Amino acid sequence: MKILSYDCFSGISGDMNLGAMIDLGIEKEFLAGELNKLNLRGWEIEVQRDQRHGIYGTKVTVRQTVHEHVHRHLSDIEKIISGSGLGSRVKELSMKIFTKIAEAEARVHGTSVEEVHFHEVGAIDSIIDVVGAAICFDALDVGAVHVSPVELGGGLVKCAHGTLPVPAPATAEIIKGIPVTKGGVDFEATTPTGAAIVAALGSQFGAGTVVKVERSGYGIGHKQHDRVPNILRITLGETAGAPETGHNAIMMECNIDDMNPEFFDYISEKLFRAGAADVFLSNVIMKKGRPGAVLHAICEKEFEEPVKKVIFTESTSLGIRVIPFRKETLAREFETVETTLGQVRIKRSFYNGAEVSVKPEYDDCRQIASETNLPLKEVYSTIMATITASSK
Repeated sequence: MKILSYDCFSGISGDMNLGAMIDLGIEKEFLAGELNKLNLRGWEIEVQRDQRHGIYGTKVTVRQTVHEHVHRHLSDIEKIISGSGLGSRVKELSMKIFTKIAEAEARVHGTSVEEVHFHEVGAIDSIIDVVGAAICFDALDVGAVHVSPVELGGGLVKCAHGTLPVPAPATAEIIKGIPVTKGGVDFEATTPTGAAIVAALGSQFGAGTVVKVERSGYGIGHKQHDRVPNILRITLGETAGAPETGHNAIMMECNIDDMNPEFFDYISEKLFRAGAADVFLSNVIMKKGRPGAVLHAICEKEFEEPVKKVIFTESTSLGIRVIPFRKETLAREFETVETTLGQVRIKRSFYNGAEVSVKPEYDDCRQIASETNLPLKEVYSTIMATITASSK
C-alpha cells in the first residue's frame, strides 16, 4: 500500500505543503490547470527553488493580484468549490479541510459554523492552498497518510483578532488529539490551514509503521531560524512487509421515524465531511407498527465528536448508540493506467498478498462518460477490458 508521510519537524503551512507536493513530483502546470477550474480571478502562483540550512526544495508563494474586502462564510466557499469543474473527490476533500477550520473558529468564538466569518483563511490565497492540497493528494493516489508529531512553534502571532500566543486559538482546536511539539522555533510554525490539512488527510499520527521510501519532497517555508530549517518534508513510499489490515473503529447508529426522509441525503453529505468513512440506512418497523430507518455512520475514534454533532443537530434523533468494533479491510493499491478513453485511476485489493479484485475509480468513469457522452456502463466495460488485457 502506498503511504504518504508528513514530517512536520518545523510545522506546516499551506504554501509549505504545496511546495513539498511539487517537489515530490506534482507538476506545477497540472496544479495550476486544476486550480483554474475554480474560476477564481486575482491570484497567481510562484514556484522557485530555494534552500534552508543547505537543504534545497521548492518554495511556493500564492499571491493575490487583486485586493479583496471580502470576509467569506463557509457557504460562500462551498459555492465556489461546488460550482467549479474540479472532480468530486477533490471537492469533498477541500470542503472537509475547510469544515475543520470552520468548526474550530466556531468553538473559539462561541458561534455556529454557518455564522463564522473566515478572515485570513477565506482569502483567495488560502482557498488556493486548501484546494491545491486536495488536488495534489488526489493525484498521488495513496492508501494512507502518516503524520509525525507537529511542531507548533512559539512566540506571538498577529491575526485579524489581534496579537495572540502561538498556537493561534483555531490551530489549537484543529490540532486536538494529534501529537504535537512546541517551542522548537520562535515563530508560528503551524498555521490553521496547515493544521487542517494534516487533520483531514491523516490516517495515523505520531509513530508510523515501517515504510520503504520511494522519494521525498521538501517544501521551503518563508521563515528563517538559526538552528531549525523552516522546511516541511513529505515522503512517498510503501508499507514494508505484510500490511496491517485491521484497526479499531466506531459505529454510531440511531432509529428515526419522525423526520422527512429527504433530509437523509443532506445529513449523509455532512457526515462524510465530518469524517465518517461510511454512512448507510436500514429500513425497520418500530413500535406501534411505524416504519422507520436506522441511520448508521462508521468513523475513526478521532472523528467521533464531529460525527455525533451532525447526527444530533441535523436529525430528529434524541439518542445514539456508539459501538466500538474492529474493522478488517483488504490491503489496497492505487495506480493510474492509460486506456483508449484516457487516463483512469484503478484500485487493486489484496488478501494475504494475493490480488482479489481490481476496479476503476467511479469518479473517473463518471467524468469520462460526461465528457464523451457515452453511457457510463459502456465506459466501465471498456476500462475493465483494458485492465483485464494488461493483467494477462
